[in-house]
Amino acid sequence: MGEEKKATIKKIQATGQMRKIMADYFYELDAAARDDSQKVAWCTSVGPAELLLSLGFRVYYPENHGAMLGATRMATNCIPAANAIGYSPDICSYLTSDVGAYLRKETPLTRAYEGIEGLPKPDVLVFNTNQCRDVQDWLSWYSREFQVPIMGISSFRNIGKITDEVLEGIVQQIKDIIPPLEKISGNKFDIDRFREVVALSKKCSASWKKVLETNMSAPAPLSFFDATIHMGPAVVLRGSETAVEYYELLLKELEERAKNGVGAVEGEKFRLYWEGMPIWGKLRDMSEFFIGFNTAVIASTYCNSWIFEAFDPADPILSMARAYTEIFIVRDENFKEKYIEDIVKRFKLDGILFHDAKTCPNNSNNRYGMPERLEKRLNIPTVTINGDLNDLRCFSEEQAKTNIEAFIEQLETSR
Repeated sequence: MGEEKKATIKKIQATGQMRKIMADYFYELDAAARDDSQKVAWCTSVGPAELLLSLGFRVYYPENHGAMLGATRMATNCIPAANAIGYSPDICSYLTSDVGAYLRKETPLTRAYEGIEGLPKPDVLVFNTNQCRDVQDWLSWYSREFQVPIMGISSFRNIGKITDEVLEGIVQQIKDIIPPLEKISGNKFDIDRFREVVALSKKCSASWKKVLETNMSAPAPLSFFDATIHMGPAVVLRGSETAVEYYELLLKELEERAKNGVGAVEGEKFRLYWEGMPIWGKLRDMSEFFIGFNTAVIASTYCNSWIFEAFDPADPILSMARAYTEIFIVRDENFKEKYIEDIVKRFKLDGILFHDAKTCPNNSNNRYGMPERLEKRLNIPTVTINGDLNDLRCFSEEQAKTNIEAFIEQLETSR
């Protein structure tokens, strides 16, 4: 096996535009929070954002803030503050780092954006438990803190086939929250405006999917580590023309890269799938580490989680219910294994890396034998590394890199 080389991360030109639209988003949120005539809703990242946008809310996503705390490595210092008020170090570290940061009066927003002094105070908190129960507990804490209403959708979990009965239950819950949201927003629900927002989310989602699928080319033009950053507009700006235009710009650049044989990893030798959460505080380190071994991590469950193919402006409530129920994290093991198998084949991958995130059991799919089953079925190797999305005290970088090096050596010998 060759020695690790000096790594250079190739710059994506569209990054400058992404930074601008993300800055605009946070400044507009900040202005809305200071203006009594505007209303701010906090929403879980796969919550009913389209409904909120159609009612005129500015929408803020605490999970995006949690990821920022991780990426800036502020999280580990903030988590103990939440532990001190009774939130276990074993629960979601997005939750504990975000609540801890609030208690410490810290946020990466003040460092990144001059003039922003803190989080945009909410008028309402809206959740969907499709990802986990933690998101409801998380927003419930802020509901008590800010004395504002909380409401949402309690989703089914571990679903195989999505039945009409499942969707009917979610559709009814969406309909139930419309009247109180109308009262808070001061705006009447307008089905035509809702259709417009859903149509824009559908366009955003379709473009994001095309961006990720440029990696079916060899070499792959976009690394998983870059994709975790460029998915930002799909998370916080879906339902807007801004997000649609951004992904058209990014797609054009990546298609040009693919056409010219420009890969994210110079001399791409191996192509991997990343299953599970990113390790936000180590994105650059991990990216450079893989580049050093000519290994490209090019597909993932995480980045695919913001592809919502079911959106249909003709039937916006039912299609939103379906879109937010079809996502990977909601589904049973059989669905998940078939999903990964399809991607491994379509993207011609050589192996799968499972990230066992200490505080995120719902996004750690290695714990019930899935790696072993997929190895046998697909005849490719897998490796599991232990870590966490935000709590770097759970991540041994040296141990993880040793395991990955041995894994890449296994890939070498299997050829």
